[in-house]
Amino acid sequence: MTEKYDHKAIESQWQSVWEKDKAFSTKDTVEKEKYYVLEMFPYPSGKIHMGHVRNYSIGDVISRFLMMRGKNVLHPMGWDSFGLPAENAAIQHGIHPAKWTYENIENMKKQLMRMGLSYDWDREVATCSPEYYRWNQWLFLKLYEKGLAYKKRSSVNWCPGCSTVLANEQVEDGLCWRCDSVVEIKELEQWFFKITEYAEELLDCTNRMPGWPEKVLIMQRNWIGKSTGAEVYFRLEGSDESIKIFTTRPDTLFGVTFMSLAAGHPAIEKITTPDRREEVEKFVAKVKGESKNQRINPEDIVKEGVFTGTYCINPLTGDKVPVYVANFVLMEYGTGAVMAVPAHDQRDFEFAKVYGLPIKVVINPADVELDPASMDKAYVDEGIMANSGIFDGLPNTAAMDAIIDHLEEKKAGKRSINYKLRDWGISRQRYWGCPIPMIYCDKCGTVPVPDDQLPVILPENVVLTGKGLSPLASAADFANVKCPNCGSSARRETDTMDTFVDSSWYFLRYISPKNDRLPFDKNEARYWMPVDQYIGGIEHAVLHLLYSRFFTKALRDLGLHDFDEPFKNLLTQGMVCKEIVKCPEHGYLYPEEVKDGKCVMCGKAAIIGAVEKMSKSKKNVVDPDKIISRYGADTTRLFSLFAAPPEKDLDWNEEGVEGASRFLGRVWRLVVENLEELNRTAPYNASKDGSLEGAPKDIHHVTHKTISKVTQDIGERFHFNTAISSIMELVNALYQFQNRNSEIDAKVFREAVEAVVLLIAPFAPHISEELWRKLGHDTPVFRTPWPAVNEGALVKEEVTIVIQINGKVRSKISVPAGSGEDAVKELVMKDEKAVEWTKGKEVKKFVYVPNKIVNMVVA
Repeated sequence: MTEKYDHKAIESQWQSVWEKDKAFSTKDTVEKEKYYVLEMFPYPSGKIHMGHVRNYSIGDVISRFLMMRGKNVLHPMGWDSFGLPAENAAIQHGIHPAKWTYENIENMKKQLMRMGLSYDWDREVATCSPEYYRWNQWLFLKLYEKGLAYKKRSSVNWCPGCSTVLANEQVEDGLCWRCDSVVEIKELEQWFFKITEYAEELLDCTNRMPGWPEKVLIMQRNWIGKSTGAEVYFRLEGSDESIKIFTTRPDTLFGVTFMSLAAGHPAIEKITTPDRREEVEKFVAKVKGESKNQRINPEDIVKEGVFTGTYCINPLTGDKVPVYVANFVLMEYGTGAVMAVPAHDQRDFEFAKVYGLPIKVVINPADVELDPASMDKAYVDEGIMANSGIFDGLPNTAAMDAIIDHLEEKKAGKRSINYKLRDWGISRQRYWGCPIPMIYCDKCGTVPVPDDQLPVILPENVVLTGKGLSPLASAADFANVKCPNCGSSARRETDTMDTFVDSSWYFLRYISPKNDRLPFDKNEARYWMPVDQYIGGIEHAVLHLLYSRFFTKALRDLGLHDFDEPFKNLLTQGMVCKEIVKCPEHGYLYPEEVKDGKCVMCGKAAIIGAVEKMSKSKKNVVDPDKIISRYGADTTRLFSLFAAPPEKDLDWNEEGVEGASRFLGRVWRLVVENLEELNRTAPYNASKDGSLEGAPKDIHHVTHKTISKVTQDIGERFHFNTAISSIMELVNALYQFQNRNSEIDAKVFREAVEAVVLLIAPFAPHISEELWRKLGHDTPVFRTPWPAVNEGALVKEEVTIVIQINGKVRSKISVPAGSGEDAVKELVMKDEKAVEWTKGKEVKKFVYVPNKIVNMVVA
């Protein structure tokens, strides 16, 4: 009786073997070519989801494939384990964040091991462990010493739902990226990392990163937002002080009719006249309470402003220009002050119309003179300069540089480059994060915690309420400390670091996870870095990925390593999606809440909706544990890789999972039902066993064609779906290869079956190990060399070509059918008789009649 495919027993057995043998433990050896493959590490929420399954399966295919290709593969895993969810769970359920986090890590680690992933668990890190965040603090202090970490009072994004500050990158459409609360603006003392110091290099390097998706590079370029233009000084009327603006349109300077300031501009308080103060202060308070996104997108709001009572002077015309505070200007962009040119900027045009401000045309279309009184919108295209003094008649594009030269001559401005990117605010007013290692002393000022006092341990006896500022501020044993310099009473910094700091360098800690002298060893970094293949979601394009690039460059400049970019290649995998089901009365439904097409709670017809990203809130999630229990890890992995290319969204369907399961069952039966025959002979060897004809030749051809295709699809293109499809075609061909009557037949069959087992191994490692063992091999599959392609076997048919020299037949050769003239000529000139007849002579003419004859004329 044929042994049945028991995925539970097989997967459990091999997972135990791999764990016991530390099968995937990586050695730091320079004798082998390295390959560092890494998936973005997860937040330990408690359970993995299908997005995790897909992401980690992609990385595991690459890892296992390259192990079999002889590379020294580093494939680690860890936990991005600080963050608000743990703190919120503590508040809601009365459990300490550390307990909640480590229990979740334990559970998720079991789930990942159940997937059969080839992780080197000896290198596991958890960012919430003191052994890790000690080095966060150490790196903070090194950045502080270099002037790349500093503290200042600033307007910050405040999330009332999370009770903490958000970086600009964490505000999405005016909402908190985590909880969707409307973000407010607050004034707080905050620690910053000087990412702007690296703006130009971060931007420039995006032109030398061919392994990254262009869409990610575009997102980063847009976020950095480089603009070239002019810095211009508008002197305040009756004062020696000026308002500084940045403009990319110096050609419109002669058309400035008012000035707009952001509500947070520091000059407002000083320049507002007493009679305007009450109205200005009221307006400023109103604007600061608005969604920043509304003000970024001017089409979303009515343009509003208030006159400060003060004027500034246009440095080129001498005109008095009224200074307004406007709701569409942001401090985060440029200088927080914008020169307004209503005739040539639509936003300014709308504002001028509302407040009755002048509109002055300084650029006309060719052969047309615009009338400000009849304009219904701003003219924003190229044209000819007008009303611009000595620059009249010039094309506006040609006038730009000339006007900047003129500004510099008058000392009224200068050429300038501006970036949209702002320094990274890292202070967070929450408990469950890395303490910032700074102390405040009344005598000594701001004092760094000495290296030998690191780590600053996060205290456990803290009351968490979720309200107000940092909970650490009320922990007297933590907050009250002696100054390291003078011994006087002092206070610790009670903010914690943004958790994106933790993930900005974790890939380096994997290299030296046990190093207690440095965050990582420079020589080990020189061997392993950069990461060869990084895998994760595109949602991290301007958060984690940009921060990691900044950290890598900053640490390089600290002398800790000598490379420029952290990730050589980046794959942004698509989402896992599933159709939603809704009840008219009860909203979204889980599958178990639907029976016979109706809601089990009210009996109303369930409505099948669109396919959308899996989400708990929409009840269209699939529990990986249930799928693995029912079908096995190999099937789950195989489906997630077969259903769509990695970079595309994957539409989940149970039928596809069942199809993957049936295929693995066919592979199983192909081996076990023919095991006696398979183990009687060795695989076919062309150099020993001679040539093939008929069906064996066809199978041999299909086998090596499949090896070639799968090798390219995995190694060059990550087309896992087409690789799996090719293996399926080979399995189908082997089921048709029934009449195996000779020893050669058996050898060819064995060669093909072994190829199937090896080719499927990166996708379905458990069944592959089991079948490989049944085929009599002691070496594990992942340590077995990847099957080599026999190039000769790829040629299915050959034809005989007659070689005619100077009108006489001199030889015949066999060439692959369909060969081109260049390939045939190369073979002809290697033929022994052709060489003899052409020796010492010049080939005057070479004519090839495809698949038939070669005519040569030599002399």
